[in-house]
Formats: sequence, structure tokens, C-alpha cells
Amino acid sequence: MRNGIGFKLGLLLATFGIASMGLVGYYSHVSSRASLLDNAQTNLLTATQVVSRNFQVTIEAVSGDARMLAGLPSAIRSLEGLGEASVQAEKSTLSATFKSLMSVRPEYFQVRLISADQYGLEQVRVDRDDDKLTQVSGSSLQEKAHFPYVFNTVRLGSSEVNVSDIRLNHEKGAHSGMDQPTVRVAAPIIGPDGAVKGLIVINLDLNSVFDRLRLDLPASYQVYLSNRWGDFLVHPDASQTFGFETGRRVLIQDSFPLVSDLIAGHKSGVVARVEEAESGNGGLVSAFVRLPFGDASAQRFVIMGLSRPLPEVVHAANQMGWNTVQIIGVLAALALALAAVVSRLVTGPLKSMVRAVGSFSRSQSISVLPSSRQDEIGLLARSLNEMQSTIVENLRELNESRQSLKHLAQHDVLTGLPNRALFNDRLNQSVSQSRRDRGRMAVLFVDLDGFKAVNDRHGHHVGDWLLKGVATRMLGCVREADTVGRLGGDEFVVLLPAIEQVRDALVVAEKIRTALNQRFELDGLDLNISASVGVALFPDHGDSNVSLSRSADKAMYQSKARGGDCVVLATGAG
Repeated sequence: MRNGIGFKLGLLLATFGIASMGLVGYYSHVSSRASLLDNAQTNLLTATQVVSRNFQVTIEAVSGDARMLAGLPSAIRSLEGLGEASVQAEKSTLSATFKSLMSVRPEYFQVRLISADQYGLEQVRVDRDDDKLTQVSGSSLQEKAHFPYVFNTVRLGSSEVNVSDIRLNHEKGAHSGMDQPTVRVAAPIIGPDGAVKGLIVINLDLNSVFDRLRLDLPASYQVYLSNRWGDFLVHPDASQTFGFETGRRVLIQDSFPLVSDLIAGHKSGVVARVEEAESGNGGLVSAFVRLPFGDASAQRFVIMGLSRPLPEVVHAANQMGWNTVQIIGVLAALALALAAVVSRLVTGPLKSMVRAVGSFSRSQSISVLPSSRQDEIGLLARSLNEMQSTIVENLRELNESRQSLKHLAQHDVLTGLPNRALFNDRLNQSVSQSRRDRGRMAVLFVDLDGFKAVNDRHGHHVGDWLLKGVATRMLGCVREADTVGRLGGDEFVVLLPAIEQVRDALVVAEKIRTALNQRFELDGLDLNISASVGVALFPDHGDSNVSLSRSADKAMYQSKARGGDCVVLATGAG
């Protein structure tokens, strides 16, 4: 290939110096970036250990307060029943003590004295209600003997403390503590005879504790906390926390796989880096430690972690890299002047190829390029002719794949039923049609009773087979024009457009309930479940897709409240 493109472009070897400088700059950038990341990970692990120790100190301080209150004479005398007037006076003294303690401990949601008898009746209780302290008395005092933090504490000896798992507080009437992340720290009250007379319980506001721990950290640091199974308890995105309270699992090991070693007990601390493509926010540098929590003999622990944005860590290296790019840019400008001379000699044939490629990209029309030349231009022309044919074939396959992906995006992978997005779209269309025709339609919410027990006993693979069987039976109970969808887990939903009477919807709902109440034979197993069904009609129970779904959901939960395995028709608009 005499006088070929290789000969002409040989003039561009002057750019070798630019390439060499660029290579040096690149490796300098990579080396400095790696060094910064190593230092950041080491410092972050140290900071995580410090924050973890502060968290432990906080729990130990609460335990100390609980022991102190349990040892007060007024606490014991409030439970001994030595005259009504005397007991009330002691309770008043103890209530004042509770309030004094809570006034200097803003992270305490609630402090209580609970009797060991009388079914664990609360004797003295002070709640935090926004910015004030409220003493709860009379009929508002509740029996708590059935709660683990009560019956586990009354088994303890002197100076022992029970620290509960971290959960959302669902105890009724908890004022500011209602539905908030809570740790309950309880200490037994030992009478003169050595018997447990009652207990002191302190409800600790987990959010307040971590807000205080964050005060010592830079603003860009993010805090994570999970229980021993990996469920997020603290996360920068609050929607990721306490998923197990709502039947979903959002696990720390899914976001940070290295944390699996901490959960398994193989390591006490790990550092991890999540790149931009995985995190979607520029990347993270993170450190996590395994932290003993509560009773050490029970081997309970939590996972504590801190993270920093990756761009913040590598900012200095990026700045140096940018300076290097600017220097290379100046040298590149000089090289461009030389390249301009060469381009006049070689770009003529290439322009015709560019026009052909542009025509192909706009209309996918194939232009046959001249390929008789024996130099690199001829080789390129032949390659482009082959590429055009290949791309046309690939586009055809791509369109087929796109249709397949569209189906996957709108249907549940396990059952093949419409997913939430597709079902909501059909529900919107049906509501609009019914509104125009002044007709009626119905929505059924179906939740399986006993499905969790099947999963727990036989495993998730059996649960998946059961869900497929449920989908098949439900499809057999509806018309072709109806829609059966799966919202997730064991929750299904049915759309009945264009019905005439309420009875039509109830007949279908009862048919589904009866079908699901029949025995399932799966992989040699006989499985029995039932279904709670809620029914809502348009426009009787809602004039929009949102209100209609809310009414059906409420009706389904009413069915659950009645013990399940029944159909409940919504009452009123959602």
C-alpha cells in the first residue's frame, strides 16, 4: 500500500509527545486518586468506630438512668401498696423525677413505671408531646405484660438491663413517640424480699440520638444503621428504613455487598466504594462496623456505617487532572495545525463516506460505497458496506428486543400478570370511560391469608409456585375483558369494567375467594390458604382511581380484621 493512508498519517507522529504527556498525566491522576481514596477509607473507618462508640455510650447512659430510677425508694414504695394516699404521694414524687430527667434528656420519648403484677399495668407514665411533657394517668394507663420488653425484664436480676430491638413504636397513645424509631431500655425494680416488683422503661428516640451524633460529623457525611439481619434502620433516604414493618425487605448488604462479612461475623469492620454507575449520585466511599447491641450473651448486634460522596474525596486529584488536560490542550492545538495539512490530502474520499453514513443514519438507506481501491480507503469502504448490512439486521433484532422489554416493564416477572404501572393505566382508562358513559365498574383488592407461613415453612421457591397457582385460579374467575394484576408480594388486584350491579362484583369476589380457598397441590405438597377481598365500586366508593383504590384497600383490611377468608364491600368514598 504505497502512498496509502498509513504513509500520509505518518506525519501525525508528531502527536506522540502529546500522547506520552497524556499518559504520564493519566497515571499521575490515577495514582493520586488511589492514594486519596485509601486515606479517606482509613479515616472514614476510624470515624465510624468513634461514632459507634458514642452510640454505645449513649445506650450505656440510658441503661444507667434506668438502673438509677429502678433503685429509687419512691419507685419501690409506689408498688408496695402501703395506703392509697402514701402510694399516690410516692407516684407524684416519681413523676416529678421522670419529668426532671426528660427535661435534660430531650432524646427520651417516654419514661414509665410498670407493675410486675396487674397484667403489667402502667403505674406512672410521662410522655413527650412535641415541646411539652405530659403525665398520663387514670384510664389512659395501659397493661403491658404481653410486650417482650416487659416479660423479659421481670426475669432479670439486680443491676441487669434489657435493651429491646430497634423498632417503630406502634403502642397506642405514645404521643411524640408514635410510629417513630425507638429503643426501649428497661430495668427491674427489686423489692426488699428480692422479688421483682416492677420495672422502669425508657423509650429512646433513635432519630434524636443520631441527629446528635451527626453534629460532630461534616455535613456531607451520611449515616447508616441496620439490624442484625441487614434491614435499614437509619438511611439518608427515610423511605428505605424499616421496610420489614410494611412487609418488604430493604437490606444493607444489597447496597453494600461487603457488609455481608459483618453480618456473618467474619469481620468487625469493612470499607467499601460504590462507583457512580451503581449509586447514581457520583459514587460513595463508605465504612461499616459490627457493633454489639444489648445483651452480649444473646449475640445481638447492629451494623453502623458512614459514607462520603466520592467526588468530594477525589476533588484534589480531579483538579490536578484538569490542569494536565489544559496543558495537553495547548499542545494539541499545535498538532491540529499539522493535521490540517494532512487532512486535505486524505479527507476527500472520507467525506463521501460520511455523507453515505449520514444518509444511512437518517433513513437507514444503504449506499454502496466504491470499494475497488486497494489502500486503506478501499478497505474502509468495504467495511462500511458490510457494516451497513449488519446494522440493518441488528436494528431489526433491536426492535424485537424493545417489544420484549416493553412487555417485561408492564408485567410481573413471576406470574406474567400486569404489574402496578400497567394496572393503574388500565384503571385510569376504565374510570374515564365509566365517567363518560355514566356506567359502573369495580376494583377488588385481594390479599392472601397464610402466605407468609407457607414461605417460612417451605421456602420462597414454594411460595413462588403458590403465587403462580393463585394467578392462574384468579384468571379463571374473571372475564376476558377484566384485568387481574399483581401489586407485589401476596397482593393482587382485579379490575371489573362495565358492570351492571353491585351483586356482579360481589359474585366475582366470592368466586375468587372460593377458588383460592381450595387446596393447592404443588411439588408434592398440599397447601391451604385463603384470601381477604375488598370490593369498591365506581362511583359509589370513589370517583377517581386514587379514591377507588383507597376504598378497596380499606375494605380489604376490614376483611383482614374480621379474620380473613371473606369479602367486604367498601362503605363510603375513600
